[in-house]
Amino acid sequence: MTGHTFPVLLARHPALNGVAGRCYGRLDIPLAAGWEEGATLLAERLLNVGCEVIHSSPSSRCLSISRHLAAWTHRAVVVDPRLAELDFGLWEGMLWDEVPRDALDRWGADPKGFAPPEGESGRALIARVQSYWDDLMCKKIGTCVVSHGGPLRLLKGLACGQTPDLLAPSMPQGTAELFNISLSA
Repeated sequence: MTGHTFPVLLARHPALNGVAGRCYGRLDIPLAAGWEEGATLLAERLLNVGCEVIHSSPSSRCLSISRHLAAWTHRAVVVDPRLAELDFGLWEGMLWDEVPRDALDRWGADPKGFAPPEGESGRALIARVQSYWDDLMCKKIGTCVVSHGGPLRLLKGLACGQTPDLLAPSMPQGTAELFNISLSA
């Protein structure tokens, strides 16, 4: 039986302006100054590892990076809403100190089942990221994925052959990790 190996480069957007202590997931927040230098280094890495396409969250902070990568590498950018960050609903833009403590406790007790008011549950995030991953595994092409902490922690687990874990550590902003995925034919 022969197999197929291809690279998946997971990249988290760089730091943002004005978000200290603030809940943000779907908010459109600009990247902090100087992001282009890190994106250019990522573009060089993308070329060296054999990624053929760039998949991006629809958020402007990820699209800015993805379009920069595309300009440097002549790769296509595919926007996939399944790569969006968790939807925090009515909590979007609030300071974490303003979120009711009892709600945070309920979320901590049930990270999969709890959803912020008018937001998305961890279970829903897992389902859409798993759907994305399943499609990626069917395509079997080298892909750079530009996304957020929430989806990337789940994708990293999947890339390592583990069950997605909502409480796994996030990749630091502005970093990338390469995974060589091997599939049986």
